[in-house]
Amino acid sequence: MKRSLHALLLSASILHGTWGVQAQEEPKVIPLWENGAPGFENRRQEPEQAASYWVRNVHNPSLSVFLPPKEKATGAAVIVCPGGGFRELVFKGEGLAPAQFLTNLGVAALVLKYRLPRETNSPYSLPKQAIEDGQRAMRLVRSHAKEWGIDPNRIGILGFSAGGEVASLVAYSPGDGNAQAIDPVERLSASPKFQIMIYPGPLGIPETIPTNAPPSFWLAANDDQQPARTIAEMLPKYRAAKVPMEVHLFTKGGHGFNMGDRSKLATVKGWPNRLADWLTDNVLVTETVGNHK
Repeated sequence: MKRSLHALLLSASILHGTWGVQAQEEPKVIPLWENGAPGFENRRQEPEQAASYWVRNVHNPSLSVFLPPKEKATGAAVIVCPGGGFRELVFKGEGLAPAQFLTNLGVAALVLKYRLPRETNSPYSLPKQAIEDGQRAMRLVRSHAKEWGIDPNRIGILGFSAGGEVASLVAYSPGDGNAQAIDPVERLSASPKFQIMIYPGPLGIPETIPTNAPPSFWLAANDDQQPARTIAEMLPKYRAAKVPMEVHLFTKGGHGFNMGDRSKLATVKGWPNRLADWLTDNVLVTETVGNHK
């Protein structure tokens, strides 16, 4: 498994624009709720706004589904949460690009368009809608696991910046399903089996890490003060809970470097390699996931 993964990584790295979005079929887009988000069903038909790199005006949260070719598929999956300060979604650099990277490794990628409470005149609030959208996304992916060739015990969540706050809220909140729910999706667990945090914001960070928290990968630049401070605070908490945590804190790089392809820094440009190594050792080897105790 490890040799094949690194062969894929090597072949990808010699292409121009290593982690850029390549030409591909349009992904299937699935609304989180068939009839619209609870309490806001009347807004589900409002069109999104989009430009070269961002998406705004999200009122019908959804998943864009990127599946690897069957011959590459590992059974692992990641829900990708782009950043953007809850004012917009950096959908190209922190949604489509990581989806391409993950599917190249044989990992299904489900890019989440979540609602934006800090957008002008937004009717939504934090952390309420962030938790709702993140947990519903996790349950929805589990409900499609068989159809998409996904192992329901190897579904993780990845967040950039504000998307990292969505990931935290999902990872550290109770995720048990409601066995009495009329909607069968709501009966499923919303707890991720692993967590990937790229220069995350502070919302959703708990005072203590629960012992059943998922194994996690954290990466930021030391000159990006808030994420660097959060990592420094989280490391002893993870040690106290005896939950695995891998940390990469680069000397410099600032905030919002996406998949690293626009940076002149070798460490930042190469950061996806570190994630590929971690995925190899902790996710793509099936017996390691969720067995950290």
